[in-house]
Amino acid sequence: MACCLSEEAREQKRINQEIEKQLQRDKRNARRELKLLLLGTGESGKSTFIKQMRIIHGQGYSEEDKRAHIRLVYQNVFMAMQAMIRAMDTLDIQYGDPSSEEKANVVRAIDYENVTSFEEPYVTMVDVGGQRSERRKWIHCFENVTSIMFLVALSEYDQVLVECDNENRMEESKALFRTIITYPWFTNSSVILFLNKKDLLEEKILYSHLADYFPEYDGPPRDPIAAREFILKMFVDLNPDADKIIYSHFTCATDTENIRFVFAAVKDTILQHNLKEYNLV
Repeated sequence: MACCLSEEAREQKRINQEIEKQLQRDKRNARRELKLLLLGTGESGKSTFIKQMRIIHGQGYSEEDKRAHIRLVYQNVFMAMQAMIRAMDTLDIQYGDPSSEEKANVVRAIDYENVTSFEEPYVTMVDVGGQRSERRKWIHCFENVTSIMFLVALSEYDQVLVECDNENRMEESKALFRTIITYPWFTNSSVILFLNKKDLLEEKILYSHLADYFPEYDGPPRDPIAAREFILKMFVDLNPDADKIIYSHFTCATDTENIRFVFAAVKDTILQHNLKEYNLV
């Protein structure tokens, strides 16, 4: 019968077989794929985290990518220099400070890590908008999510929202986290909480007291460890399911080595969670 097919029909049959094979391959890959949903309010560090993943596990940045960022880097450098100059005048810091040369040598000595390829298992990380106006776009990401990775900026305890200047950013982050962990779509998804910008918290807590914004905090003032543990407890206490574990990590998204170490632990957590989910351990 096949020998009676026209050339066009044989070609169509071949194409159909190739499509069927590709669909089967895609189905097998989908079963192996871990889909991670990266959530958090605006400026919590999600974009920086994604950039670190690209450096650590992806192909890094091409020369074209780097050239596209030159103007932005220059702009950030000039703005930072202007802010530093104004601050030096305000704080009466002398330009001829002997420690400046030593610190400049430290900056010049910084090395860059080699980029490595992403390893097994296959991981898809979806970053969605943090501002309120973008959250309606999340719905298409909800299906078959392996894990929720929720970022909180530790340093935002004394800041207000861009969209509403009388609402505390951390309260907004708590409200979003409470909503996310109670969604029925995420019943079987593990939840990993990243308490980010720990470096900024360590600086800010010395002059901006946590108790001024969260009166229930009764720990020692100017203590970053006590402050971050209190913030962690605030978020963990939002979990209504006593059987659901909230995995947590304190992070600095601008520190590549810190993110490399933390994400290695996260991958292990996700794999162990999946094995338990399918009764394989």
